[in-house]
Amino acid sequence: MRLIVYSHDAFGLGNIRRMLAICQYVIKVYPEASILVVSGSPVLHSLRLPKGLDYIKLPCLERDDAGVVSTKYLDTDQNEAVQLRSDLIYLTVKNFKPDLVLVDKKPDGLQQELHATLAYLKAEQPETKLVLLLRDILDCPEATIAQWQRHGYYNIIADWYDQVWVVGTPEIFDVRREYQFPAEIAQKTRFCGYIRREPGIKSRLALRQELGLQPQDKLVLVTPGGGADGYRLVDAYLTGLESRDVTHRSVIISGPEMPAQQRTQIQQRVERLPQVEMLEFTDDLVGFMDAADVVVSMGGYNTVGEILSLQKRAVIVPRVQPVEEQWIRAERMAAMNLFRAIHPDQLTPVHLMQQLQAELDAVDIIAPPRLDMNALPRIAEYISRLVYQNASSVDTPLLAASGC
Repeated sequence: MRLIVYSHDAFGLGNIRRMLAICQYVIKVYPEASILVVSGSPVLHSLRLPKGLDYIKLPCLERDDAGVVSTKYLDTDQNEAVQLRSDLIYLTVKNFKPDLVLVDKKPDGLQQELHATLAYLKAEQPETKLVLLLRDILDCPEATIAQWQRHGYYNIIADWYDQVWVVGTPEIFDVRREYQFPAEIAQKTRFCGYIRREPGIKSRLALRQELGLQPQDKLVLVTPGGGADGYRLVDAYLTGLESRDVTHRSVIISGPEMPAQQRTQIQQRVERLPQVEMLEFTDDLVGFMDAADVVVSMGGYNTVGEILSLQKRAVIVPRVQPVEEQWIRAERMAAMNLFRAIHPDQLTPVHLMQQLQAELDAVDIIAPPRLDMNALPRIAEYISRLVYQNASSVDTPLLAASGC
């Protein structure tokens, strides 16, 4: 079984971490699989890749707060960089000859860089299955519908894609209804549930011992994801600590994409706070979450999924620009009492500390999330069905997915 996974990654770490989680699970279930990830993520080389998984690194593009895309490192015109990426993707698909191509989020790729590849597959490799993977929420319905109409995504999916897989549940957000999917696309759509994260590399006990924590000590993990726009959250947290006496310990993971000047400012403040430690990056974020008593974070898909998988208390401060995805997710899940959420317009050091203290003081047991968390085995099953056209070849138990 040969798979190509496309993840453009112009902003943050979320997309590539989600796609790699899927790849790693598929390889665990189907050891004979060969998966080639095609991505512009600048952190691919820092992530652990199992046997059977390799990657093609595309030149990096980045997106500013307004959603404008530009080259990140190369001194070249954006159009030239996009053409180079497009050519690399095309040649990779042509030579690797995958059984299935899994495309993350954008049906025709970033800046339409998949157009040549999609046309080639339809004309020359029609046996290759093409699947679009969507996270639970892309943006508010008005913005998403307008974007999909503007870029012709509805037609692209209808004409070229075999299926659409949503790593979410219709109980939280039904993309078919919210984004007004035509009947032809709605029939292709499968809800997979949320991704249950695998255990961390190190155990809770081992990490807490490394941090010098006693069993009764409280630990707060602060993580703004990739960190590109996470300074405000970390700044509010540190300001809250600086204005009061606290007994809990803190670990701040700034993220590799936080601007160097902001990271230096945070590090200088942390050095004056003996109860706080700071890391730029870890390949064991799940392990640190497991070690923590409360997580303070932004509201990205992966982070929320990890919090739910570990049944952790959390205070979520989502971003609302350039898309509202994180706030929609946080608001709806907070309404289900899965965690606390603060809209960024209401983020102040005092408010953040109040919400955090309430979570630190809580003594009731957290109930398991009332959400379907079986995305990984379900995706593995769907891949087998499409590639082999035979459900009996599936090694995982048949799972009844909502929307199927």
